[in-house]
Formats: sequence, structure tokens, C-alpha cells
Amino acid sequence: MDRCRALIAVAAFAAGAAGIAVAAAPADRDWPYYGGDPGGMQYSSLADVNAGNVAGLRLAWRWQTGEQPLAAYGTSPGMFEATPVVVEGVMYLSTPYNRVVALDAASGRERWSYDPEAYRDGQVPNGTGFVHRGVALWRDATSGALRVLINSRYRLIELDATTGRPVAGFGDGGVVNLLDGLQWPIDPKHYTNTSPPVVYRDLVIVGNGVADKLIYRRDPPGDVRAYDARSGRLAWTFHTVPRDGELGADSWGAGSNHFTGHTNVWAPMTLDARRGLLYLPVSTPSNDYYGANRPGANLFADSLVCLDAATGTRRWHYQLVHHGLWDYDMPAPPSLVRIRVNGRAVDAVVQLTKQGYVFVFDRVSGRPLYPIEERAVPASDVAGEQAWPTQPVSTALPVLVPQGVTLADANDLTPALHEEALAVLKRLRLGPLFTPPSTAGTLMRPGVLGGADWGGGAFDPDTGVLYVKVNDDPTLIYPDVTDADGHAPEVGPNDGGDVSLFLHHRIPVLKPPYAYIDALDLNTGQMRWQVPFGDNAALRHHAALNGATLPAHLGAVGTAGVMVTRGGLLFAGGGDEAFHALDKRTGADLWSYPTGGLKTTGTPMTYRLGGRQFVVIAVGGPGSGATLLAFAL
Repeated sequence: MDRCRALIAVAAFAAGAAGIAVAAAPADRDWPYYGGDPGGMQYSSLADVNAGNVAGLRLAWRWQTGEQPLAAYGTSPGMFEATPVVVEGVMYLSTPYNRVVALDAASGRERWSYDPEAYRDGQVPNGTGFVHRGVALWRDATSGALRVLINSRYRLIELDATTGRPVAGFGDGGVVNLLDGLQWPIDPKHYTNTSPPVVYRDLVIVGNGVADKLIYRRDPPGDVRAYDARSGRLAWTFHTVPRDGELGADSWGAGSNHFTGHTNVWAPMTLDARRGLLYLPVSTPSNDYYGANRPGANLFADSLVCLDAATGTRRWHYQLVHHGLWDYDMPAPPSLVRIRVNGRAVDAVVQLTKQGYVFVFDRVSGRPLYPIEERAVPASDVAGEQAWPTQPVSTALPVLVPQGVTLADANDLTPALHEEALAVLKRLRLGPLFTPPSTAGTLMRPGVLGGADWGGGAFDPDTGVLYVKVNDDPTLIYPDVTDADGHAPEVGPNDGGDVSLFLHHRIPVLKPPYAYIDALDLNTGQMRWQVPFGDNAALRHHAALNGATLPAHLGAVGTAGVMVTRGGLLFAGGGDEAFHALDKRTGADLWSYPTGGLKTTGTPMTYRLGGRQFVVIAVGGPGSGATLLAFAL
């Protein structure tokens, strides 16, 4: 009898223990899209790691790309900007050199890698070195096979997700040449891609990147195109510079739509999969700082464009910079969110801008949900330039970052630096936002890195709050004055690629902080909080600042974004030399991990596998040192 009772007790304990084991190992949770979901919210409902236990987050594994400069090709890898995707225990990502890699998502062990040898065409001419932000996945509904897609420079490549080998039936042996079918011949070395494709049903949709410094007649056009995911055949094309007879062609004066390129979609696109709507953040035409050769508003440049994803037909558009002269292209993936406006739930699309504005539209109709006004802006003082007299301004939502420059913004960390900064600023053209480039040099603020940049925002659907990492770093710009054939008179070099303006000590000419994280409530239109974010070790320990009283956070300039979770956390890197977890309610820093001098260069992501929530971020570059870091409790 006792033995029976003992056996029953053991069985009951075993059953209970089994129940405990099941409860302790919740279901796996993938991160199947670059932005977490097709609409790019950068949100996770996981709460295993939360504000109460995040202090216990530890490095679980690391993986290094091992990529180095290649003297034989004259190439160098740039920043490691990838955000991986995870499906069924496997992580897929792209490296700076455009390799596609599959890792075991629990251990970081490499399963396979595919090298498209993008470096064989030499260094990309964009000044950043090679960068690539991610891949897309497509599952063949007929065979069930999973495919990985990368747009590497001028090629669209489809790989078998199990083996990493090109899919023979796609294009030519797994490769589609993206130069085929463009309006005019293109130098392959001038065409590139940095953001992942978008997959809608059985279509793979791609934009392209063009280096800003490429300024010549018939430089690469920015057409957005869709290809059949099985065959690689072209399905549709949308001309971002309209051809004669198309809507918007009359906004390109002097026949400039016949020879103007760029106007491309280099930033990530997003998708309303249920409605079949694709959202394009379109960039600036060539060239970035001088538009006399392209008079007019220049549609669809610097616009948010909504297309029918199945056909490429334009549904609506809104131009957010007219006749762009500042490289204020649309840098961020449009965030597809659901918010309450005047008590009514609305499916919205949010476009963040380098200017620091937040524009919010009805996702279907394109109607602005918060007011936008056309306001007068300063005129150009460059001969032949016809700057547009007004620009769109988001009037009801707070700006994310300071705009424009006055002498009051001069660096004041020490009296000597303040005097030097004032002397520099008095030599330049200063003014409010949208002050045009000038031959004297215009100090533009925000600069070419924003405001917001390609990292975009993270939206919390539980609270309606949008979180954005922004930069407060100016750019000194001159006009690249060229004639219609691309010849440049002696005017002064375009310094737009120089991220900041420094004093002779290599100290920024404006006062800190140089970066923030903002928390904007899209239901109320109010800023919940704004905190300076990140630090600059080189500046903090600069000899010229010995004895100076410095703020706790100087601000880290960086273009990557943030991720928010239901666990009450905001994960952020954004150019700092540490990875941070912030309290999403207050912005307080709850946890950080020093990255050993490597800048945080990718937007973080998260997934659950085998009962553990992992949080992953890319760090390192340019040149070498690129590393993927995975954390878990």
C-alpha cells in the first residue's frame, strides 16, 4: 500500500514537473521581416526580458564576419548595418560585402554562407564602403521551399534557404541583372543596393542606391521594380522620374526628366500586406545641392509614394520637399501603425524625415492626419538656381530635433572654443531650416544624417508611442554647380559628404548634445520625453576639453534605429560604443553593454528560441571588426 502511494506520488510529481517544463518553455517566436513585420514597426510582443530582469542580460554568443579590405580589388567593407531575420531556428543576414549567411539562431554557429563577390566590381562609389542592411524571405506556396533574396549591387539573387545555393530557375542561374530594361545604359559600378527587398505574395520588389557624388547626365535612374519570385521575370516598373505623358512629368522643367537620375528608393520600403499597398520613401534627384538643371518641383523626388503592390500603379503620393537642394531625401522606412486621431482608430503611415518632421497620413487615402502647411523659406543666392518658395511643414506635431543655425548655437564648452566657433560661423551662411546652399557655404541643420535616418522609428502598438533615434549634427554644404552635360565650373567643392563642421581641434562647431532619443505619442501628438543619447569618447577625452564641465551624454551620431518590446524596454545602439536598454516609459538607461570600442551600427531585433528570448545587434566597421552580438538572460 505504501509502495503504491509512493509510486502515485512520484507519478504526480513527474506530471507536475512536466507541466512546469512546458510552462517554462513558451513557443518560439520568429523575426521574419527586416522591420519585425511587413509594416516595419520594429516592435516585439515578447516580454521574457523586461524592465524587472534586464539587468541579468548577458552575451549569449557572438559571430564575426571576418571581412577585411581587399587590396586586389581596392575595396573596403563599411559599417555592419544588418538587421537579421529569423525563421524556424535559423538566422539569415547580409554582411557589408553582401555575403548572405545562415546561422544557428541558438548558438551563432554558421550553417552556410554565399558570396556574390560584389567586390569584384571595385569599391562602391558612395564614400561609405560596402554596406548592406538585410535580406528578405519568400516561401514557395507550391513546394513549401523557403528562399532567401538579396539585392547585391546590380544583381537580384535568390538562394535556397537550406543549402545557400542559387535557385537555378530564377533568372539566369539564380541571378537577375537589375540593369536590364533601364531607360539608358548604366555603368554597373555606379548602381548599388543597401536595403533589403520587399516580398509581396510571389513578387520581389526592389529599389536601388546611387552615390550622391555621381553627378552626370543620365546617371542611374531610380526605377522601382517587381520580379516574379519563381522565374525572375519583370512584373512591373514604377518610374520615380516620370516619363513624358506620365503624371508629374510637367514638374521637370527644361526636359530634365530626359536626363536626370537618382530619385531612387535606397531606404527600406514597407508593405500593407492585407491591402496590397507598398510605401516608397523616395530620395533626392541629381544633384543634391544644385537644381538649376532640373527646374520645377521634381515629382516624385523627396516624396512618400503609395503603390498597388501587385501592379505598381500609383495610389497616392505626398511630396515632402519640393525641388530638393539639401539631400533631405526620405531616409526612413515608412512605419505602418494603428493610432487614434480625434477618438477614431485609423490605419496610418508615418514618414520620418531628416528635417526632424513627423508626417502622418491615412494609409489608404493619403490624407494628412496631422496638419501640413506650405510655408515660405529663404531664397537661393546662387546664379541660375530657382529654389522653391515654400516647403511642407508639419505644424501640429513637435519636431524631433533642433532646426536651423544661429550664433547662439556656437560651441560653448570652453571660452576659447566659443570664440573660435563664433569666428567660423560668422563666415558662413546661417539661417532657418531650408536655407539653400550658397557659394559661401551654408551650415545646414539637421545635416545629411538627419534628424531621422535609415533606422527609422519603433512603434509601440500598446501605447501609441513612436520612438526615434535622431542626430543633431550639421553639414556644411556648397552647390555643385554643373551644366546639363555635367561640367562643373570652379565654384567650390560640395562638402555635403562631410557629416559635420569641426573646429581646428576636430571639435564640433555647435554645442552638444549631438543625438537624442524621442518618445512621441501619436495618439495625442505630444512628446512624452526626449533624452540625450549616447556618448563620444574621443570628444570627451579631447585635450582641448581638459577641465571643462561636460554634459553626462554628449550624444552619439549614428544612423541605425531602435526596437521596442512589450517588456517595457527600448533597445538602442545608434552609433554609441555600447548597447543600451532604456525604460520605454521614461527613457532611463536600465542596462548597457560596452562594445569594446566598436560602434553600434545596426538596428536591433529579437526572437524567442528554445524558451529563451535573444536580443541581437550588429556592431563594427568600417574596415574590419564587424561582429554580431546576441544577448539573453
